[in-house]
Amino acid sequence: MKIEQNKVVVMHYAVMDSEENLIDSSYDHQPLAFIQGTGFLIPGLETELENKEVGDKFVADVPAELGYGERHDGFVQTVPKEMFQGIEDLDVGMQLRASTDEGEQTVIVVGMEEDTITVDGNHPLAGIDLKFEVEILEVRDATEDELAHGHVHSEGGCGSHQHDHEGETCSNEDKPKKADGECCGGCH
Repeated sequence: MKIEQNKVVVMHYAVMDSEENLIDSSYDHQPLAFIQGTGFLIPGLETELENKEVGDKFVADVPAELGYGERHDGFVQTVPKEMFQGIEDLDVGMQLRASTDEGEQTVIVVGMEEDTITVDGNHPLAGIDLKFEVEILEVRDATEDELAHGHVHSEGGCGSHQHDHEGETCSNEDKPKKADGECCGGCH
């Protein structure tokens, strides 16, 4: 079966920057499971997966504009330190949620001075060309429930498997079910 819209794909991947520095890998963890065509993956990788089959191993080069986008200098702002009152242990590298005119956004603290804090609203991988090494482990039709919920369910339904994320995002199947039995909405 070939990968196409609304197929469940289970794959291992390793992603590197253009200098082949490893950024992330699933090979030491659970493979990634998702529904093709739902926007779960960056556009460049999703396109590269089209028509691949179980057993395929390949390398996909994804330019920044088809990955996490280009960096925008305007997304870096220096603001008064008093805007961060109540946040303990504020330090460079810390990720925070900020309210913007476009809604909630994740920002990263990139600099600290005596009276100011500099934050960056760019995705950490913005502006970086990426190289993925991919191995396709499974391709199947998504169930009606999976399509309705927009993510893969593991055996036994939504949220039935267990593993430690160690701060990473996994496929959208890991959150527990809601008390009323409705689907969880996935890992974030």
